[in-house]
Amino acid sequence: MDITKRAGELTIDEIEKIVNCVHFPEAHQIPEFFLNRRKDFKTGKTTHLSAQNFAGKLRDDLERMKKMRRHRGLRHYWGTRVRGQHTCTTGRGATAH
Repeated sequence: MDITKRAGELTIDEIEKIVNCVHFPEAHQIPEFFLNRRKDFKTGKTTHLSAQNFAGKLRDDLERMKKMRRHRGLRHYWGTRVRGQHTCTTGRGATAH
């Protein structure tokens, strides 16, 4: 496939190849670390999710962490920084006290 083509210049076959590659990356020898859902909690498999499925899985993961009372889940619940950032002087906005 020519990488200098613009999106409007692609043929239907080329578009189908791109869509197939996005939906089934394992079949096209794309490494696992490029996929957006590595080691699923329930199945343990690595998959690649589209936008609407990804948002649902993220919401489910956050709810599971909150239910388990994990530190990350509690930080999401409280609306504070989750990944170890400083909170004393930065990130002050509408939600800060």
